[in-house]
Amino acid sequence: MKQDVKKFRVSTQLSMLGRNPDEQSGFVNSPVYRGSTVLFKTCEDIRQNRARFAYGTQGTPTIENLENAWSALCGAAGTVISPSGLGALALALFSVTKAGDHILVTDSVYRPTRQFCNTMLAKYGVTVTYYDPLIGAGIEHLVQDNTRLIMLECPGSQSFEVQDIGAIVAVAKRHNLSTIIDNTWATPLFFKAHDHGIDLSVEAGTKYLGGHSDLLMGLVSANASHWPALRETYDAMSMLPGAEDCFLALRGLRTLHLRVEEAQARGLEMARWLAQQPEVSRVLHPALASCPGHENWKKYFTGSTGLFSVVLNDRFRQDNVDDMLDNMSVFSMGFSWGGFESLITPFNCADYRTAIAWAPEGLTLRLQIGLEDIEDLKEDLKAGLQRLYLR
Repeated sequence: MKQDVKKFRVSTQLSMLGRNPDEQSGFVNSPVYRGSTVLFKTCEDIRQNRARFAYGTQGTPTIENLENAWSALCGAAGTVISPSGLGALALALFSVTKAGDHILVTDSVYRPTRQFCNTMLAKYGVTVTYYDPLIGAGIEHLVQDNTRLIMLECPGSQSFEVQDIGAIVAVAKRHNLSTIIDNTWATPLFFKAHDHGIDLSVEAGTKYLGGHSDLLMGLVSANASHWPALRETYDAMSMLPGAEDCFLALRGLRTLHLRVEEAQARGLEMARWLAQQPEVSRVLHPALASCPGHENWKKYFTGSTGLFSVVLNDRFRQDNVDDMLDNMSVFSMGFSWGGFESLITPFNCADYRTAIAWAPEGLTLRLQIGLEDIEDLKEDLKAGLQRLYLR
């Protein structure tokens, strides 16, 4: 939209961002531009590179519409989009690191991010220290002379620790360090990363932005100081998303606020219900007091979404959990989330945590609450919890 939408509330903004009917023959939605070759009218145009897009690797109007919309939503200087969430994390990390740098990464980070740091970044001479996600201002003791970056993920992947973002950002500012956060769980609707001093905010659009489990996408938004390096890295790698995926993401943007509000309500209802079940020892949901760092969630976040974990009582073994999960009727098992379907997966962080030991009192499950009838979900889980006793 040509008009300044910042004067409107977020749901109104989401209906307007990333589309220009006046440039689209009056059609409400942006068309899908597919292409590689861009034609120039004169030799002088080619020499002077007079084109909005000189080649398809520089983007298309479809991609640009989504970039502009996401930047406006995040309060960012600019956004780049990649074909996956991990691709977006790679772009962010490459844009701020060089050989010989040291970086600090939360021990609760998304496991593929950890693998990227331990393999690709290590290959280029970047060293990593993983830190306790609840370390807060104590992270200052881990800063070295060559430390370049602090990476946060809040809440933590699978284990849901909520970091003291403000304290960590303050340390980063004192030492002139860059900060990256994986903000996929909260989305910009429940946590405005740049408003809290974060330099680069990464989101897997695969999750709530897409919302229907039918696309892969990653987005990185940057503040003014980090935008030029991020765009330079993006242009050097030409890691572009597909046109149809951007179209689906723009469509998902229109209902994002409705879906995350519904995810919040359903997630909280299911989390509170599970906390009352005798088979459950603890619920790891940032909005509940039983979650590590809950006070930080209250300090920094304006809402919660539909993904959380539970710790079962210590009496149950893995074969009990297998009986439970192999026979669910509504919940399915799968690694993504943020779609319309409810998912439940077992997990164990013990094999790869290095800063702190992962030693909960019982086996652990991660749940994504979808759009099925809430009573059907409770009945399915109740029956599953009863199967824990069968062996």
